[in-house]
Amino acid sequence: MQCRNCGTEIADKALICYRCGTATAEAKYKPAATPRASARRGRNTAILIALLLIALLALYFWSGLR
Repeated sequence: MQCRNCGTEIADKALICYRCGTATAEAKYKPAATPRASARRGRNTAILIALLLIALLALYFWSGLR
């Protein structure tokens, strides 16, 4: 069998070409999609706001105890 990219003779059972690394067949499974950057950014913003509120509440109660 010949590599479809570089034309090198490779074994019939080879999964990739040893010279250029091209796959000899299409992938059976596709990787899972990663979350979009905007979804992560929104989640990070919500966590930051929650931490800020907790810090402000802690300061309020701490100053009230003095």
